[in-house]
This record gives sequence, C-alpha cells and structure tokens, in this order.
Amino acid sequence: MTYDLIVIGTGPGGYVCAIRAAQLGLKTAVVEKDKTFGGTCLNVGCIPSKALLHASHMFDEAGHGLAPLGVIVDPPRLDLAAMMKHKDDTVGANVNGVAFLFRKHKIESFRGVGKLKGAGRVEVVDADGAVQTLESKNIVLATGSVVAPLRDASGAEIAIDEKLILSSTGALSLDKPPKRLVVVGAGVIGLELGSVWRRLGAQVTAIEYLDRILPGFDLEIASRFQKLLEKQGFAFRLSSKVTGVARQGSGAAESAVVSYLSVDGASSDKIEADAVLIATGRIPFTQGLGLEEAGVAVERGRIVIDDHFATSIPGVYAIGDVVRGPTLAHKAEDEGIAVAEILAGQAGHVNYGVIPSVVYTMPEVASVGMTEEDAKSKGIAVAIGRFPFTANGRARAMRATEGFVKIIADAATDRVLGVHILGAVASELIAEAAVLMEFSGSAEDLARTCHAHPTLSEAVREAALAVAKRAIHI
Repeated sequence: MTYDLIVIGTGPGGYVCAIRAAQLGLKTAVVEKDKTFGGTCLNVGCIPSKALLHASHMFDEAGHGLAPLGVIVDPPRLDLAAMMKHKDDTVGANVNGVAFLFRKHKIESFRGVGKLKGAGRVEVVDADGAVQTLESKNIVLATGSVVAPLRDASGAEIAIDEKLILSSTGALSLDKPPKRLVVVGAGVIGLELGSVWRRLGAQVTAIEYLDRILPGFDLEIASRFQKLLEKQGFAFRLSSKVTGVARQGSGAAESAVVSYLSVDGASSDKIEADAVLIATGRIPFTQGLGLEEAGVAVERGRIVIDDHFATSIPGVYAIGDVVRGPTLAHKAEDEGIAVAEILAGQAGHVNYGVIPSVVYTMPEVASVGMTEEDAKSKGIAVAIGRFPFTANGRARAMRATEGFVKIIADAATDRVLGVHILGAVASELIAEAAVLMEFSGSAEDLARTCHAHPTLSEAVREAALAVAKRAIHI
C-alpha cells in the first residue's frame, strides 16, 4: 500500500504532523515502536512529570501553605500509590486521546521499529520479528531523544538500573521517597523531578558541571531561582563533575556513593544517596533508523535538514529532537505542523525566536526570546523593565509573591526581544509575551494594553511600563 506520508515516531512532533497532514487531505500512516502512542513526552516525560509536580505541590501546600489562609488540616499523610495512580491515569487519558485522534482522522498505524529503505520505502519490524515494507511519497523522521549517558572518570558509562541509579523514567515511578536523592545536572529535568521528591520528604543535592543552574536561561532569573530553591531545602554543588557512582550494601539497604571533582581540579568530595538521578540532558534517538545505509546526512548525532525540514535524501524529512534546536515538545509540534503544510503545498513556518521554555517547579520559571546575556553578546543596546510579584495585589492575596517579571526591549526601537518570568503560573503568563513578540510588538504596546485587575498578568504589564521607567505600583 502506498501513502502520501509516513511518519516514524508518534511523540508530539510525529503525531501532530500526522494529524495535520490528514487534515490537509494526505493519506497518512504512522509507525510506532512502543505499545502506546505519544513518545517520551506523553508516556515518561512532560505529562507524568507534571502530574507528579502538581500532586506533590498539593501535598506540600497541605503541610505548610494552608494554615496562613485559615485552613487548618491534620498533618497530611502521603499515599504514594494513589499519587502514582493519578500520574498513570493522566498518562492513559493522553495516550488514548492520541489513538482516538488517529482513528478520527483515518490515520493508519503500524506497530514496530521503522527503518528507512531508501527514498519512499519504510521497513517495519514488529515485536514478533515479522517484517513488512511500506511505500510513501514522503517520510518524516520524528523519533525523538533518549537520556544522555553519564560517564565516570575512566570513561565508562554509568549503568542505569531505574532502581538505585535512575533516569527521568525511573524517577517517575519510585515506590517510596528516597531519604537522600542526588541529582546529576541542574537543568530543567533535574530541578523538576528533584522538586517532586523534595516535597515528598527527600533531602536533595544537585551536582552541576557549570557554575550556575538552568543553563540557557536568563542568568539573573536563574540566580534568584537558585536562592529560592535553597530556601526550600535544595543543596547545590556547582562547578563540579561527577567522577563515579559506587554501590554499597545490598537489597533494601543498598545505597550509592557519588564521587565528584571540582571543575578546576582543586578539590573532590563524596556524597551518599539512596537514589541517584542522571539528568544530564538528552540526545537524538536514531538507532535502527538506517540513516547511514540510506545516505541521510548526520552531524554531531543530529539529522541535517534544510530550512524546509528536508534531509539529504529526496522525500525524507526530519523534525523534533533528532534535528537542530531545543529539545522541546512544543518546538517539535510546530515543526510537525510546518512540514505537513509544506508537503501539502502550503507555506509552513516555525519562528525559532519565539519558542517558550518552562520549568514547572514552584515558583515556575518561563522564558521566551533573548536573555540579557544574549543581547549583550550580540552588541544590542537594551532597556530592561522589572516588576516584582511582591507589589502585585493578586500575588499577595494568593501568597505567591516570590519572583519577578523581566522584559528586555531594544533600546532604539522598543521592540521586545525577550521576556523572563519567575513566579506562580509563569508557564501561562509567558504566552502573552510570545504573542506580543510574534507580532514584533513593543514594550509600549504591552504597557498600553488594559489588563484585568487583580491578576498576576498585571505584573507583566508593569514590567513593560518599567522599561520606560514608569511602573505604577513600585
């Protein structure tokens, strides 16, 4: 059977690409190696982690945040099994939703490992070893990413067993909170999952190679965020490289000793842990795709594409984590829509300058566009407006006054170049900034837009006013 499009991989990029292609009238099929659709994000990434972040935050609030509001409860008790059921139910609803959408749009699905067999042909090997070959005018590779390995001082890869030494997958399914959790890497994944288990009773220490947390985010925001996390109980070992993870004890008493060395080599230390989370990033997953045999160009592990997502092989395209750019689900989704529209003869496009990034901790961190450091490195003169949530009436009412909004505008044109938010529901507030920037808006445009009172969004407006040094409430 011949299709207009075959998509290999059904993560956010792949399933969205398939749905958009079907909407545009393309006869579409998907190939998925796992039992459920949705890829890492829906199954063992974005969705389950947010379910646990929300549930653990509710637990933490019940223990520490309700009494000041006049709500008196007995000390909360943790039912981890019920919390994990909430996570699993959330995942199930999402992956079943994707399956429903495939049926709705008459997208055919094939279970198995997909492999390129040259232009226009995909080989699918199912779990029983049966092989079938599909033909298509176009093929989109959307196979996502996997956990980046961590190597010890000898260069050997540190083995992950998902019980004592964890990837993000194992950290979502522990049967009890560890007393001591060491997180290797102070990026988004490490801080989010570290937050879950800290709220549920773990002592959390994050070891980071760089001299700061959240690489890539605005430094001022990240520095303030680190202080807030330390107040919550996080400990940080920055400018430090993990050199080994040794097991000790056995059975229920088994623990780990994490050895680390300062980046300058001046000092070394060890720390004991009941669980070690390896959160050092993700790398493209291209194993078994047959890229080399098919002649698809790859550079530093990523599939090389042009501005229209085309690989070096005619009719073969790639999107998401396997290509350049941030490893974000919504970036992959936008690329999936864009390539589907291009294949249907439309003008699909992704604005890579306006892709938000979010850390779903409490408070949240959200960012879109240039950081202050980016602007300085490009020699752009900027005007910066800041507004703290302590001066926002709704934030006071919610007891959510930690953090601030930071807006970076071009000093000459007033065009907003970047917006960075540390605070409650920053993940929602950042969308206003993204819309503004998508239309090349100015700080003045935002400052002149009426916002409902009282809302947290007023802090965004006040930061825009502060660009011109005319904030009202501070």
